[in-house]
Amino acid sequence: MSPASKKFFNVIILGVSFMFIFTAFQTCGNIAQTVITNLNSTDFHGSGYTSMSIIYGVFSASNLLSPSVVAIVGPQLSMVVSGVFYSLYIAVFIQPTTWAFYTASVFIGIAAAVLWTAQGNCLTVNSDENTIGRNSGVFWALLQSSLFFGNLYIYFAWQGKTHISESDRRTVFIALTVISLVGTVLFFLIRKQEDTKTPGEEDSANEILGDSSSAENKMTRAVAAFKKSVKLSFTKEILLLSVTTAYTGLELTFFSGVYGTCIGAVNRFGSEEKSLIGLSGIFIGVGEILGGGIFGLLSKNNRFGRNPVVLLGIVVHFIAFYLIFFNMPNDAPIAPMEGTDHVAYMVPSKEVAIFCSFLLGLGDSCFNTQLLSILGFLYSEDSAPAFAIFKFVQSICAAVAYFYSNYFLLQWQLLIMVVVGFFGTITFFTVEWEAAAALAARGSDYSSI
Repeated sequence: MSPASKKFFNVIILGVSFMFIFTAFQTCGNIAQTVITNLNSTDFHGSGYTSMSIIYGVFSASNLLSPSVVAIVGPQLSMVVSGVFYSLYIAVFIQPTTWAFYTASVFIGIAAAVLWTAQGNCLTVNSDENTIGRNSGVFWALLQSSLFFGNLYIYFAWQGKTHISESDRRTVFIALTVISLVGTVLFFLIRKQEDTKTPGEEDSANEILGDSSSAENKMTRAVAAFKKSVKLSFTKEILLLSVTTAYTGLELTFFSGVYGTCIGAVNRFGSEEKSLIGLSGIFIGVGEILGGGIFGLLSKNNRFGRNPVVLLGIVVHFIAFYLIFFNMPNDAPIAPMEGTDHVAYMVPSKEVAIFCSFLLGLGDSCFNTQLLSILGFLYSEDSAPAFAIFKFVQSICAAVAYFYSNYFLLQWQLLIMVVVGFFGTITFFTVEWEAAAALAARGSDYSSI
């Protein structure tokens, strides 16, 4: 196998592994609050929103140290261990207890930081200036396929049900736990890079291999990675991209947890309200896969760079927010177990609700594929610290969003996303224009990015 083929094979395996793990985790997140509100046990007093807030809060703090962990352990083993913790979190729902639920939330927050930092490093090392756009899109399309498979099962398994029984819950979460473990094992198929590194890639290749001659060298690399993260945090490009990243954290919370809960709470949807959660997740996944495929595989033919894709993303999201505002009752995110009988500015439409799910997924893929691409392009030699900062900002904003989702009506959640999304788009444009100017100064073709 040629060096280029080996690298692309690694990207495919990386994407497929994440697809399995997040088939389990994203499906879990999508139905967690609905499952919890249907628990019969009086001993359980957890909240799905609070759990997600803990996860993303710990996730954000852990990103400060995750580059050091990846530098010591190596990306492959880091992803394997992190995958095990994802599986344990999902397994808690088989027989949930409050203490285990929140404890697992803390551990998966730490594991997520390590997992995503290692992922960014692995993706960058297996890409170059000409392939980072394609590889980011391929990875994103494979990752978001997870939304399709898990939610397809939920749609058929919960069709016609207004209450989720203990047997239903256990069957779903045993299956999701096994799926997550399969994805974890697949990380072992990622191939090492001894024969493929070039002199300019030496440090990054060593990160993939996790090679180090002594514990002292490992500690030196860990400290260096931490210092590099702190230094990069205050660069102009990272500060500007942080606004865009903050928006992705807010809308991630909305489409992965809040919107499914809103759909499941609308009594006007009748006996289909719970199965519609799964259908919503499927169409979010369709949007994600379509966006990742188009903007990744066709990136070589894009003569205008990343800005048009991000502009499309914000326009698509604004349309979705407008329709959701008119279609969904204002109290849907915080409705009790009995649901809500309120209406917004139109009689709730299942078709509009599912169409908005597709738009949310498509817009999210626009932002994330281009953020992955520009970070891999700008920080090809500092990939682990750069992706750690990206996930730090994204996760802390997701934690804040999950926290206020316990209290804020739908209209305020939508307004926050509109404001942050607008400014995040402007700051992304600024960084992209500067990257294009720098590329032109080097005499490179702008369409190659």
